[in-house]
Amino acid sequence: MESWQTLDRILTLETRWFTLIGEHLQDHQGIVREYWRVERVDSVIVIPIQRDRIILPVPMYRPGIGELTWDFPGGRCPVNQSPAEVVEAILARELDLQTPAVEHLIALTPETGWAINSSFSNQKLYGFVAQLKPDLAIPAERLAGTYANNSEGFQALLAMIQCAQCRLVLREWQERYQRYQRQEFSNL
Repeated sequence: MESWQTLDRILTLETRWFTLIGEHLQDHQGIVREYWRVERVDSVIVIPIQRDRIILPVPMYRPGIGELTWDFPGGRCPVNQSPAEVVEAILARELDLQTPAVEHLIALTPETGWAINSSFSNQKLYGFVAQLKPDLAIPAERLAGTYANNSEGFQALLAMIQCAQCRLVLREWQERYQRYQRQEFSNL
């Protein structure tokens, strides 16, 4: 498959978090197309778990949809940091945790992340499970609830969580956790 050729750039609008680019591209058949894309800073989503309970923060206001939503802690990954390096900062901000809070970190995505809307954006998503220290206190005003780290807990969370990226990360954790449970059971 042949790649498309960039003929010219119509617009470049740069901000701290994204760059909007408009271009004229010529496809492999010679057709010139106007194409718009966004280059974004990558995202990180963290599923915090403490004492085998998944932690769900209080709902947060999401300007993109104009309402409060149930989501896992998440945020952007600055270019000068790795996704794993921002996990502690995300948990400190969204759950008001003292750092270091993480006892063990599990990466759910490959090192290259997952492409999010790859036809319009270069943004990548990185998902993690953060096993929190068992004696760590989570401020009550930041905690919406805890859910069992099992099938029933996964289903309850999937019924609440609206964010597609959060649901994707949770589904990946659910699949891995259930695969792990089957392997442990078969070894008995």
